[in-house]
Amino acid sequence: MSAHDDLPKLLDDCVHCGFCLPTCPTYVLWGEEMDSPRGRIHLMQQHVDGEPLSGPMVEHFDACLGCMACVTSCPSGVQYDRLIEMTRADVEREHERPLKEKAIREMVFQLFPYRRRLRALRGPLRAYQKSGLERLVRRSGVLERISPSVAAMERLTPPLGKARRLPELVAARGERRATVGMLTGCVQGEFFPGVNAATARVLALEGCDVVIPKDQGCCGALSLHSGREDEARAFARRTVETFESVDVIVVNSAGCGSAMKDYRTLLADDPAWARRAEAVAAKTRDFAEFLVDLGPRAKRSPLPVTVAYHDACHLAHAQGVRSQPRALLAGIPELTVREIAEPDICCGSAGTYNLFQPAAAGELGDRKAVNVDATGAELLVAANPGCSMQIATALRRRGAGIAIAHTAQVLDASLRGLGRDTVVARRS
Repeated sequence: MSAHDDLPKLLDDCVHCGFCLPTCPTYVLWGEEMDSPRGRIHLMQQHVDGEPLSGPMVEHFDACLGCMACVTSCPSGVQYDRLIEMTRADVEREHERPLKEKAIREMVFQLFPYRRRLRALRGPLRAYQKSGLERLVRRSGVLERISPSVAAMERLTPPLGKARRLPELVAARGERRATVGMLTGCVQGEFFPGVNAATARVLALEGCDVVIPKDQGCCGALSLHSGREDEARAFARRTVETFESVDVIVVNSAGCGSAMKDYRTLLADDPAWARRAEAVAAKTRDFAEFLVDLGPRAKRSPLPVTVAYHDACHLAHAQGVRSQPRALLAGIPELTVREIAEPDICCGSAGTYNLFQPAAAGELGDRKAVNVDATGAELLVAANPGCSMQIATALRRRGAGIAIAHTAQVLDASLRGLGRDTVVARRS
């Protein structure tokens, strides 16, 4: 039986109570019933009952961020995450998108899941940023006229420094407590190499041998969350094969961790891979989740900085990891954590959402930036590269000079006694 055979039963779980409405970003923005979870579930039911996927229907599904805030707020346990992924797979199979839209989507999925292609792009992008051409292009608005999606890609690209390549093994400092595999990610690996370096250092300082397979590829998160099921399964099989020999897999990107923990569902119908996928999903841990379970050993040095912690949707809602990052930050002497208003409302990144729905993503990014700025924090801490890029872009629009770092980078600065200037220098 295919997982898609569960769709009618999953739809029946929704009692249309409306508890999801105030947590849904698009309903909060527009107040439109069909852009709420229960409204989209109504459209899904129409499709199951035989209604073809029309253009307007697909627009409502495309407008969903897949943030899963509705999942954690639902008293009936509706698995909206599964519903939207299955529906998006139906859209990809059955709906013919306009040629320009199809070309943009294909460009994104032929680029971002491939490390070598992203790596080849780094040089030209660095030259573009250093030349000053970036400011001229943005002022001209030429990319917006060509394609809002292309303009969003250019706008979201973070400042690129020199590439850093990690060794295949980073040895534990002191007595070894664990051996872990580390996923380096695609965008994380090429656009935020400092996050991966900090992650490996912190794990080693806490007594872990860190195995970093050099031939690892994309985990399949972007494809999975966009309905490209066959592509996602191919990436998943390769990742399972790469990491099944290690005891624990540590992931520092919320979207990737969520996808890998979902391998048990993604490959459930594949007899040759189901058990292997289940085993890899069971030993996948978010960076903060793993370190809190392991317990601290390395000495924390004072870091007198005020931080605002951002809950990435695929960490808080999909993985249920909320307290652990805060616990790690709270364990750093002289560091103060401030909460951001509306923490459950997505920042608008949502994987590829800010590329394919740039206007809606921009509204959500601006809303998040206002709330971040209101905390008065010097540093925003986030655990997902997409969130970091999205919020940094919105903060720049607002003129707010708030630094942005990953939880691993803050902890790394404390463990190595680097001081506050190391982390607050990473301006948005």
